[in-house]
Amino acid sequence: MIVLQVNQLYKSFVTDEILSGVKLEVQHRDRVALVGRNGAGKSTLLKIIAGQLSYDSGEIIIPKDVKVGYLEQHAGLESSLSIWDEMMTIFAELKNQEAALRSLEQRMADPAVYENAENYARIMADYDQLQHDFKDAGGYQYEADTRSVLHGMQFFPEDYDKPIASLSGGQRTRLALAKLLLSKPDLLILDEPTNHLDIETLSWLENYLKGYEGAILIVSHDRYFLDQVVSTVYEVSRTHVTKYVGNYSAYLDEKAKNYERDMKMFERQQDEKAKLEAFIQKNIARASTTKMAQSRRKVLERTQWMDAPDGDEASANFGFTIERQSGNDVLSVDNLSIGYEGKTISKNIQMRIFREDRIALVGPNGVGKSTLLKTIIKDLPIQSGDIRYGTNVKIGYYDQEQAKLTGNKTILHELWDEWPLLNEKEIRTVLGRFLFSGDDVLKPVNSLSGGEKARLALAKLMMQKANLLVLDEPTNHLDLDSKEVLENALIDYPGTLLFVSHDRYFINRIATKVIELSETGSFEYLGDYDYYLEKKQELEELAQMKLAAQKNASKTAAEAAPIKGSTSQIDKEAKKRERQIRRTVEELENKMASLSESMAVIEAKLCEPEIFKDHEKVVSYQSELDSFKLEHDELEMQWLELNEELDNIISS
Repeated sequence: MIVLQVNQLYKSFVTDEILSGVKLEVQHRDRVALVGRNGAGKSTLLKIIAGQLSYDSGEIIIPKDVKVGYLEQHAGLESSLSIWDEMMTIFAELKNQEAALRSLEQRMADPAVYENAENYARIMADYDQLQHDFKDAGGYQYEADTRSVLHGMQFFPEDYDKPIASLSGGQRTRLALAKLLLSKPDLLILDEPTNHLDIETLSWLENYLKGYEGAILIVSHDRYFLDQVVSTVYEVSRTHVTKYVGNYSAYLDEKAKNYERDMKMFERQQDEKAKLEAFIQKNIARASTTKMAQSRRKVLERTQWMDAPDGDEASANFGFTIERQSGNDVLSVDNLSIGYEGKTISKNIQMRIFREDRIALVGPNGVGKSTLLKTIIKDLPIQSGDIRYGTNVKIGYYDQEQAKLTGNKTILHELWDEWPLLNEKEIRTVLGRFLFSGDDVLKPVNSLSGGEKARLALAKLMMQKANLLVLDEPTNHLDLDSKEVLENALIDYPGTLLFVSHDRYFINRIATKVIELSETGSFEYLGDYDYYLEKKQELEELAQMKLAAQKNASKTAAEAAPIKGSTSQIDKEAKKRERQIRRTVEELENKMASLSESMAVIEAKLCEPEIFKDHEKVVSYQSELDSFKLEHDELEMQWLELNEELDNIISS
């Protein structure tokens, strides 16, 4: 069943055409994404479909019985009620039905009803029908559904009585999303629903939307989220909309193939066009060939020549360099406690950062990830513990709120005031690489959009040439194209990275280590985001196995006898853990072998006379050797612990 059809839709603002001849179709249970650059018209199209914006011409068809729910970007729930009471307003009709059921039950309990058989039969029939309707509408599960969705959005029973007016902006946005999900519209329209969600909440939302009964039309810059949820992608580009079948990764592959095909076709057309123009120019003035030239001119004028596939959509083009290389030991954090205004948010934080590490810092909202970054860059004081900075470390910091930008300055002077020795042309050249050109550079900073401020902050960061980049949510506000440019710049960056991000696609492309932060400490995983998920699940499974083993050990033989059948499951789990340990042991052995080779190379160099006589080189090589030895010792400890665990599993 079609729940939405858009035919030949046109929309302009004054003289700027935003949407031209848009066609779009959504079937029941479809999961559809709208993608495109900032300003391409995605949100405009959603608002038109939701009935919040008018359009110039075209047709939007939504069947009368289709219920549409729309959540616009940055929408926050405004209400004077508590969280629970506001959620219950969705189910007013169910509550009325429930009250009617209770009323009929009271009437049925009255002995006088039985005296009139016809009246009694009518009441029973009404009760049966109402109970059936109540059940079909979810009357017996709406409170459980509400608790489940609120829990997924990180609202717990102790929060239910809180007034909505007391919540933060991000919490009200999450609550608006929760309310819309509970209302279960036939067509769910979401504009950037992943904003303000941490990774745990994002994972919950992905699973919820996969099982959603209705159709979904969504705008999002979260590529991992799109890969998990959607099956159709519509790209909004240069006022037109193009359909691609598949998730976001499939869309990228298909778009690349289309681009290659279109570019070849465009080049052939351009060759043909050039030949026609050359023939016309050469033969139009000759009496003998003028008719042929005029005929070719008509062909030239009648032909609809392709636009270049690139169009006029410019991309940012930048990279990060360093002024001076740091030592191998970049940052050491020991027993650190962090917080603000006397309040401790997280403690027992341990961290070792070495040159060219790419470390992603993850954890739930409110655990102190941004606070830790601000403590490292010395914007916040250390509560307790120690942070040691390595030799020649120069930090560049990206603030997700762009608080370091000066609102009343122009874009040009935001850079020029910090690098006054450069001339205006050089500053304009830098800004041009971040898509600020011409009179745009004279705009005041406080008039910029979130994406423009993000690009300006990245321009300042590039100019610093720092060898340690500390980034707090660097992909926020960036469109998909800008995210890809940033990723490529960071992949080629020769320095060290420490960053906080909820963008799992970004983490997978950039990170070589993931550090999970909690209220009680930190835990390091050697790998990208998918590796982190896999290892975390392994640790959880191991903990469950140990708990199960402890419970079984505490039971008497008589109590254990009836459950002998479950030992096969324990054996399966033990075999699974054994395989996991063997894989990890093999990985550790490979890493230790690689470190041993590196140490042997350095030790050989230290024995060379020309190096032995150079004190600075000796110190540098010795420092590098010490760090390799430290890392080797840590890996060896993990290897010993895992082998001990493996021996216990085999012996049992």
